Amino acid sequence: MSVGNGGAAAPPRPRGLQGRLAFFFLHAFAPRVPRVPPVDPPAHFAPFERFDVSRPDGGDPLHATWYPSTGPARGAVLLAHPWLRHGQAYFHRYGRIPALRAAGYHALTFDLPGFGGSGRARGFWDREIESMFDVLARRAPGLPWHYWGVSSGGVWGHVLLARRDGITGAMFEDVTPHLLEWSWNAQPAGRLAYLGYRTFLRAGYRFLDLRRHAPFLRVRAVAHAVGGRDPGIPLADARALAAAAKSDLLVIPDAGHLDAIRQAPEAVIALALRTFESAAARLSD
Repeated sequence: MSVGNGGAAAPPRPRGLQGRLAFFFLHAFAPRVPRVPPVDPPAHFAPFERFDVSRPDGGDPLHATWYPSTGPARGAVLLAHPWLRHGQAYFHRYGRIPALRAAGYHALTFDLPGFGGSGRARGFWDREIESMFDVLARRAPGLPWHYWGVSSGGVWGHVLLARRDGITGAMFEDVTPHLLEWSWNAQPAGRLAYLGYRTFLRAGYRFLDLRRHAPFLRVRAVAHAVGGRDPGIPLADARALAAAAKSDLLVIPDAGHLDAIRQAPEAVIALALRTFESAAARLSD
């Protein structure tokens, strides 16, 4: 666990006009995805509960789904989805939720703002993730809480976990060290705009740099998984982020972005379960 570094700190949230512009342009640069209605979990995921969660800023609520453990509970895991149109329904595939429940974990998914049944985005997305940890506190008191973020869901998890205590373990898949660097590599047509962001919105650019947050993650164990052929995340960058977080790193050599779980689901899920178990063991040390 790393909660400090010689008196340094993770980059603060940009404030005032700089903060508003940093969010506005980041949202403007984000890939356009159509809003689609929430998708019901498959029948074999029952029992589950769908519900809305109020937001501290008074915006339209977030839509969430609770999947209780199928046996005696040993923890609870919040899963945050990538930037894909079906939002939390992404987790209906690839076996994460069934594996967590079978291992004794409650699972909580939700639609990030702007997706599925949740209201529109009103600021950087880490605040909504923090609201969901409050849900875990109410629904799983006394249990270790863990985080599993994929792509953009993992980005905002890094930002939050560098400042919030109480989360035990973290698993990240396909997380870029910097959203605009991912765009620079994967979508070169927008490089002039990304350069303008870096030049004129420096506080926002620093805030988005996960290498500056990673040394301060307030968790007891952390792991990353990444594809070796992700066009937006050079392998050297993935290794630098994992090193900054003192994280275990799993590289699936031939996988592209969001392909690690497709090509090696057993390895990715096993790493997550080992990380959560290790984190909980350290909690009692």
